[in-house]
Amino acid sequence: MEPKIVSPKNPVFMKNPTGLIEFRNVTFQYDSSRSDVLKNFDVTVTPGKKIALVGETGVGKSTISKLIPRFYDVNDGEILIDGKNVKDYDVYSLRSNIGHVQQDVYIFYGTIQDNILYGRPDADLDEVIDAAKKANIHDFIMTLDNGYETMVGERGVKLSGGQKQRISIARAMYKNPEILLLDEATSALDTESERQVQLAIDARMKGKTSIVVAHRLSTIINADIIIVFKKGEIVEAGSHKELLQQKGEYARFCSLQ
Repeated sequence: MEPKIVSPKNPVFMKNPTGLIEFRNVTFQYDSSRSDVLKNFDVTVTPGKKIALVGETGVGKSTISKLIPRFYDVNDGEILIDGKNVKDYDVYSLRSNIGHVQQDVYIFYGTIQDNILYGRPDADLDEVIDAAKKANIHDFIMTLDNGYETMVGERGVKLSGGQKQRISIARAMYKNPEILLLDEATSALDTESERQVQLAIDARMKGKTSIVVAHRLSTIINADIIIVFKKGEIVEAGSHKELLQQKGEYARFCSLQ
């Protein structure tokens, strides 16, 4: 198959990114959609900040996490990382510097260790184990007969939704990227597991850029900036405390929880 999204003829290779991400008047519509998912989206994410995206289902939150690594290309406007359009980067170079954990996790056929190593193939079992511990999955792995060498089946058929999410989080943490995208990454975890995983993610991503899509208040409350969406557009932005004082959409969202 010929991919629609490829590297340019003279690509820029991303090295040691700072994590500065700029959305400049981005408009996007899926081929199957009749209306824009994002409309004139204009945001700058400064390096080292944690940004949370909040809003009802279908307002474009997950789309943003797919546009940054060029799973899709914008219809209008541009996305820049460290001052360069993402379309100018070598695709592999771009994606190698981004960690991405989705709600619908893809687990590859192979062992648990294989799946964590996809984050960074230069194998070091001690680092794999450390990442698994931080993702709160190590104890479960050690209950299996073959431990990290356990085969998980196509798409992780032998694992629960929460176990698959934690392996995906371990994969991203082992990669140790400068930019981390978390799209409902802890939605299948119980409250205590989520708390432990969130603390580990926050510690690993200190000084790095992270963009979080979540519905649980506990996941977003400590974000530097919370962006509230409605029909593909930004309606509010600020810290948790600032948005509560505005008594708008975010305050309503919090009251529902």
